[in-house]
Amino acid sequence: MPRVLVVDDDPTMRLLVGEALEPGGLEVDEASDGAEAIRVFRRHPHDLVLLDVRMPGSDGFAVCEEIRKAPGGEDVPVVIMTGLDDLDSIRRAYEVGATDFITKPIPWLVLSHRVRYLLRASEEARELRRSRERLANAQRLARMGSWHFDFATGELEVSPELRGIFGVAEDEAAGLEEFVARLHPDDRDAASEAAARCRDEGAPMHVDHRIVLPDGSERVLITQARLVRDAEGRPRAFEGTAQDVTDRRRVEEQIRWLAYHDSLTGLGNRMLCHDRISLAAAQSRRTQAPFGVLFLDLDHFKRINDTFGHTEGDRLLQGVADRLVTSVRDTDLVARPEGPPAISRLGGDEFTVLLTEVADVRDLAKVARRLLEVLQQPFSLGGHEVVITGSIGIAAFPADGLDADTLLRNADAAMYHAKEKGRNNYQFYTSSLNAVALQRLILETRLRGALERGELEVYYQPKLGAGRVAGVEALVRWPDRELGMVMPDAFIPIAEETGMIGALGAFVLRQSCADRVRWSRLGLPPAPVCVNLSAQQFRAGGVVEMVERTLAETGLEPRWLELEITESMLLRDEKVVVEALRRLRERGVRVAVDDFGTGYSSLAYLRSLPVDSLKIDRSFIRGIAEHADEAALTAAIVSMGHALRLCVVAEGVETRGQRELLERWGCDELQGYLFAHPMPTADLERWWRSLGDGVN
Repeated sequence: MPRVLVVDDDPTMRLLVGEALEPGGLEVDEASDGAEAIRVFRRHPHDLVLLDVRMPGSDGFAVCEEIRKAPGGEDVPVVIMTGLDDLDSIRRAYEVGATDFITKPIPWLVLSHRVRYLLRASEEARELRRSRERLANAQRLARMGSWHFDFATGELEVSPELRGIFGVAEDEAAGLEEFVARLHPDDRDAASEAAARCRDEGAPMHVDHRIVLPDGSERVLITQARLVRDAEGRPRAFEGTAQDVTDRRRVEEQIRWLAYHDSLTGLGNRMLCHDRISLAAAQSRRTQAPFGVLFLDLDHFKRINDTFGHTEGDRLLQGVADRLVTSVRDTDLVARPEGPPAISRLGGDEFTVLLTEVADVRDLAKVARRLLEVLQQPFSLGGHEVVITGSIGIAAFPADGLDADTLLRNADAAMYHAKEKGRNNYQFYTSSLNAVALQRLILETRLRGALERGELEVYYQPKLGAGRVAGVEALVRWPDRELGMVMPDAFIPIAEETGMIGALGAFVLRQSCADRVRWSRLGLPPAPVCVNLSAQQFRAGGVVEMVERTLAETGLEPRWLELEITESMLLRDEKVVVEALRRLRERGVRVAVDDFGTGYSSLAYLRSLPVDSLKIDRSFIRGIAEHADEAALTAAIVSMGHALRLCVVAEGVETRGQRELLERWGCDELQGYLFAHPMPTADLERWWRSLGDGVN
């Protein structure tokens, strides 16, 4: 119920006013003088004040001023009741903040209607103020401001939020010229053209542009506007908004950059390399100018990691990248200035150099020699000087291939040929690289025999979460009598190319499930076993049936099996893979995305996929303890993964600093050399039992 305070030294007047207002549903409080009025109002603010002018002590004008200063009194309607009807009294009433005045004798019926009108107007004003405050807060949160430009007067009205975005102070002139002056010089023409189209054609204005703030910093804005017409349809004004999207654009640019660049070296990655070669091929078909691809692989790089550790190994890769960029940039033997060479890191210690517009493919050898020379200059690692060499394979368009895949494959073959020639040299691709082909044939033959004789072994690397073993990942190893321990990256590609991956994958799955059942019988804590699946297994079909058959034969419950698939596999074979995974998840098998971040999908993309866990690739973990930007990116991935209700796993955890950060961010599970290396079954069982109550 609205509450009205009546202030008058005449009790009869107070009584009459109350009788006039209370039948209208108003609650009336009274005060006999100014001091009492202030006390009553401060004790309980009212919705309206009827205030007599002539009173003992403070007059009505002074009381009105005090009410305006009191909490809640800034906007309350104050009606002056006075027997004075001269202009000076009316003027004085408004000067002290009165909302309205009424002269005595008071027409009682008019008073009731007038009070109700003022209360309604006051409530509408309060609601309008609240709406404006909500709008201002929304604009402030969205970094958005509004504006209105009148064609006839040339006046520009801007919201306080827009002033803040443009760095225009409250006491600073805010005309059109001042705001246009903030536009980046390179973007003014585009903004002007968009405004002209909006005015002349009525087309909505939507333009991205930059502004330069007084401190010299730049911001990116999206400005939108529409044309306002008068009753006759003539253009009258613009009204629009401008939103600061600088931070969003920076994140988008970073994500786009990460999608096409190697996070360790900053060079282009495999995807960008492929796109660059494809573009160069398309251009060369038109110009008939050849180009070359140099495929560089460091010699014996594994020894660096084994001797100095992966951190120093990464530093070496960064140093190699810097030298490649500098040396090729300084080599003016081949590339035109307007078409500089493009250097990429394909992964591990493999780099490519794309050289376009070559005059003679034989000149590619000059660049290769230069690269080998700069690589042999010592690197400083761990306080020691280290000399490293490389092997380079060269393929040229169009002689050695007409597309990116063929050129890369042939340059890769030439690089292996260079290694066969003793390393630290370069070789052009030729169709008769029999030595490389023979080596791969030998490896293929031995692998086939190893599979038939059951010589492959399954190693396990645990994952830790909440101080316990949260799972173990199965990793296949091949101990060959002559070649020694052959790692998966050497024979898995051959198995995929030759079709042996089906038998190999089935062996690893069966062995892993059988071991998991045996561990349960031995009393080891329950934790799922994680098995990697190859894209070739899905393409060949029958993955669901193979898994179901293996679970039935080994007696393993589906919930204790987790299948790992790479992110790139999801993107490349989405339809086949997703359908199989959906069927397996319906049966209780868990699914994890391995090497997340290397396939360039988005976290939002994973929302629609049958996935339980997300494994962050080790390349994102490597630098989080030393580089704030890498830490921020990894923390964001963990947070967004949790937002999608996924279990987040970090691979490649090697230091306590990495572990502390990941645990602080709430990463669910950790895996890496800090806890345990991959190990045979017997070693894993001993390690597992030795944990006792948990992992420190």
